[in-house]
Amino acid sequence: MIRRISPFELHIDDADLQDLRDRLARTRWPETFPDTDWSYGTDRDYLRGLCEYWRTEFDWRRCEARLNGFGQVAMDVDGQRLHAIHAKSAEPNAMPLLLVHGWPGSVFEFDKVVEPLRDPAAHAGRASDAFHVVCPSIPGYGFSGPTHRIGWNPRRISSAFAELMESLGYRQYVAAGGDWGAITTTDLARSPAGRGLRALYLTMPLGDPLPDATDPQEGLTDSERKGLQDWAAHQSAGRVMHHPLNSTRPHTMTFAMNDSPAGLAAWLVDMWRSFTDCGGDLERVVSRDELLANITSYWFTGTIASAARLYVEWAEQKRTSPPPPRVTIPTGCALYPGDVRRIPRAWAERAYEIVQWREMPAGGHFPSVEVPELFVEDLRAFFRRFR
Repeated sequence: MIRRISPFELHIDDADLQDLRDRLARTRWPETFPDTDWSYGTDRDYLRGLCEYWRTEFDWRRCEARLNGFGQVAMDVDGQRLHAIHAKSAEPNAMPLLLVHGWPGSVFEFDKVVEPLRDPAAHAGRASDAFHVVCPSIPGYGFSGPTHRIGWNPRRISSAFAELMESLGYRQYVAAGGDWGAITTTDLARSPAGRGLRALYLTMPLGDPLPDATDPQEGLTDSERKGLQDWAAHQSAGRVMHHPLNSTRPHTMTFAMNDSPAGLAAWLVDMWRSFTDCGGDLERVVSRDELLANITSYWFTGTIASAARLYVEWAEQKRTSPPPPRVTIPTGCALYPGDVRRIPRAWAERAYEIVQWREMPAGGHFPSVEVPELFVEDLRAFFRRFR
């Protein structure tokens, strides 16, 4: 069934922009200990400066113009809006690419890479590497809006992505993503809905050790052990949404973040800083405007609660579903040294038919923002073999 798809143009009302500025001006800042910096979480002085910039200088209209310039669409899937960037290439043999963001990001993650992917000849590439780029907002995130009923788990989302690609006229396509982008495209590759999916490219592949392994880390390299140690540290610090509170009672914390833009920024900034390859200096790799474009997309759409709910949905899907089948389509993986979760290749090979495995020299959880040239070139190189 092909559903109706319509052009979409982003425009936030002036009154909502002014409300954001007013709320930022009225922020009640907490007292903190002197010289604690980031040791207790988000640094108050950094956040205060960021919020003042957000209130007085950040240009949301430029962000709107950027997305509108790419081209956008929206469709209804069982009462849920599904929004996507749809950046068509002028190249006649361009390959359709489903490119999916993760947490705590949005379609703004791909701001730097959409044009190089759809028009490579204008960006130090070859015309034969062109893509028709489709970047959906995950239901419950950003411009797809909040989810309105239980059941929007990765399986339902991946099915909606398949409907989106079919509605756009793409019966054969490839897919890429990290974080939720990796989870949902992996689910798509495992399901009948993904019959048009030809190949998969992941920056945070899934995988687990053998369930009966005496020592799950036996035979791992030092680099692989470091990846597992980093993931455990993020979990124990509560920086990832897999934290028990987020997977059981996600609304508890999101009331505050949905009401206070400074509170929302505090939560998201801490994770962006922790998940990037920045050495503690976030703005060394992510500009204020890039950071605020993502944060503001959560604010205006009121999606911080539904974004958190997806972790509950995924936990329930895993609890009630049989062990998933192995992905049999060709899969390429790129592990970035600052990413939040980096699993050993042997674990990933239990889940995927891996034909390319790269350990990248720089970058973290948001490679399309942090190291866009590396991201684009590796993605191009992998999919070149399927043209």
